[in-house]
Amino acid sequence: MSLTKGRGPLSGRSAETNFTIESPPHRLLFEPDGRRLRAFVADHLVLDTTRAHLLHETGIRPVAYAPIEDYDASVLERSDHTTHCPFKGYATYRSVRVGDELRENAIWAYEDPLDSTPWLKGVAAMYFDKADRWLVEDEEVTGHLRDPYHRIDVYPSSRAVRVSAGDDVIATAERPKLLFETGEPVRAFMAPGVVDGGRLAPSRTRTVDAYKGEASYWHVHAGGQVFEDGACSYELPRAEAMKIAGLVCFVADGLTVELA
Repeated sequence: MSLTKGRGPLSGRSAETNFTIESPPHRLLFEPDGRRLRAFVADHLVLDTTRAHLLHETGIRPVAYAPIEDYDASVLERSDHTTHCPFKGYATYRSVRVGDELRENAIWAYEDPLDSTPWLKGVAAMYFDKADRWLVEDEEVTGHLRDPYHRIDVYPSSRAVRVSAGDDVIATAERPKLLFETGEPVRAFMAPGVVDGGRLAPSRTRTVDAYKGEASYWHVHAGGQVFEDGACSYELPRAEAMKIAGLVCFVADGLTVELA
């Protein structure tokens, strides 16, 4: 179970339980993260820490906070920018300057946090997209830092799947692979050969998912219209999603995917 997605305890959506949790509607959980995290700007090491904490916050992807001294102070410039969070307090910001590269307001910290969050004092977080490269231990991370409570499972299934646009049937498969992902709907993946010929046209769109890997897309011709980027596949997914390698999944609104 993810803490912040689906029906997790910090998702803001209740699950069926036989107990109650007395807490404010917006919840924070700050827990140690034993992984080594590194962030680079223009090949310069800006952050190197084994002392990070993950802040899990209702409905928000976890954010890594590290001791401010684990950032390279020589490339940090204090900014005039501030923001206010009703749950954490006022945040101050620092920009990162490496040679000619300037990443404005890349790092924030709650230097005088609210009394309810004293553990935020002395730590700072960096926007993922303000760095050129992130490493968890020695593995490069794309998309965003992965939530340790987020899970992916892929199962072969004998539940037949049918994909259509109105009365126009696009594909049927007797033995799809079903991908179950924390907080997401079940996705059916099938061999491209089961798709009625001429339905798929390559798209230039590419996306990167932190849990599944890089996705390629196709436009789908069905029901007298074109569903742009209506199907996707992962040619070389991450290890935990390897069973869907090379298979097609229909994802566009307007397409109906029915499982038996």
